[in-house]
Order: sequence, then C-alpha cells, then structure tokens
Amino acid sequence: MAKSSSYMGKMTAERGRGRPKIYSDEQRRKTIIDEARRAFIEEGFRATTITKVAARCRISKQTIYQSFDSKTELFKAVVADHRRMMLDLPRPADEDDDPGLVIERIFLIDVDEETEKERNSFLAFAFDEARHVPELAEFIRREGADPSRNDLADWLEDQVRRGRLKIDNTASAARMLMDMLLGPTGPGRHDWSTREDRRRHLRWCIDFFLARTTIS
Repeated sequence: MAKSSSYMGKMTAERGRGRPKIYSDEQRRKTIIDEARRAFIEEGFRATTITKVAARCRISKQTIYQSFDSKTELFKAVVADHRRMMLDLPRPADEDDDPGLVIERIFLIDVDEETEKERNSFLAFAFDEARHVPELAEFIRREGADPSRNDLADWLEDQVRRGRLKIDNTASAARMLMDMLLGPTGPGRHDWSTREDRRRHLRWCIDFFLARTTIS
C-alpha cells in the first residue's frame, strides 16, 4: 500500500533536520578551552598545536577553527577562562552579604586542592613560557590581570556607592587586595605548613583591609 504524501513529507522533513547535537556550542567551547589549557601545561605553548588539541577533544581541527582563528586566539581564551579560577568575578547582582564574606568568595580562599593545583600549574607554565615567548606576558596581562583588576575595582566601587565601604581610589584598592591575597597563593609558595594556615593568613589580610575601609 502506498504511503500518503503527508507521511512521506513528514519523513523527509525529519531527515532534513540532521543528527541532534551531542554538545551545545557552549559545552564544545568549554571542552576545547579545558583541553587546550592542559595541553599548554603539559607540552608548553610552542609544542602545542591545534592538531594536538583537536585530538585531545576528539574533534576535527576545522571544528576548533570555527571558534578560534589561531593557536594564539585559543591561548587568549584559555587565559581569560583561567582568570575566573583566580577571582570569582563579576558577582551576582542580588548578592547582599557582608563585604568580608564576599571578598573570601571572590578570591576563592576555600578552593579545593585539585582546582588549586590546576590553576597553579597553569601559572607556573605561563611564567616559565613567557621567558621564551615574550608576547605571552602581554596576553596574560591584557586577558587576565587587567580585566580581573577592573572587575574587582567595579565591585569595590559598587560597595562604596551602597555605603558599605569608604575608599577614595578603588583602582588602587583593587591592586592592593590582589597583591595581598593572590601573592601567597601562587606556585612555588611554601610559606605555610598547611593550607589552613594560609587561609588564616588570607582572612587576616581581609580583616586588615576592612579595618581601614569599613564605614563605622
């Protein structure tokens, strides 16, 4: 018995939709960035290629090039992503907790050990590789440090507007906070016998900052 034209039309339309996506574009981009970060850490910037990253992701080079024009652009994306492993910014618009608690969250002082190792491994790679590829230092500053400091200054400015902190120069305050709270967390630092000792030091730094900026 011949199938109806409406049934055949439906089948044709369904075939035309193609196979469903296994990953969303956002998930695929995250996978590429994560695997690229690991490749850079393990092999260095110069030895890492788009072909190697594609193999790690089990996708084609052309798929990566749909999102990133070059290895350099991919590296910039990795740096931008990594900075969110260092500072949790920007903050939710409706967050209304005590500034001290929020600063702890921003600087991820309770970060788990595995995440801390991963972010420190990338920092160690970046510092070492920048000696051989000088332009990487500029990428790290432009895509990592500067946006992080600007986001932190914006958060501090919002706290000033809300009457919760008193700061004359939020840009300098942001720089000072980053120096105090990120300095003790980098790779190769062994100033504290335990991670809890370091957390206590970081909380003391936050209290020191708030003692001079909190409105009585």
